[in-house]
Amino acid sequence: MIDERDVERYLIKECEKRGWLCWKFVSPGRRGVPDRIVIRPGSVAFVEVKRKGGRVSPLQVRRIEELTRLVIPARVVETKEDIDEMIREWEGRDEV
Repeated sequence: MIDERDVERYLIKECEKRGWLCWKFVSPGRRGVPDRIVIRPGSVAFVEVKRKGGRVSPLQVRRIEELTRLVIPARVVETKEDIDEMIREWEGRDEV
């Protein structure tokens, strides 16, 4: 089984291939924020990385909902396939 670290490395690698920034995101005093901030030309998105079947806390769910209410892309990824699908959506095409 692929672990969380491998999923996160894959996310970073795929972002870097496209010239995007994929920074570790920490917000002191604000618990539950997503792990990564992905910065693309003209856009920002937040990504919470979990291992397959990993537990997303209620606070993490609430933080993702807060972001999406503000029309900021935010989601949980658990697999390389989740990342590929997310990137396809961001790039607006069917193949990565």
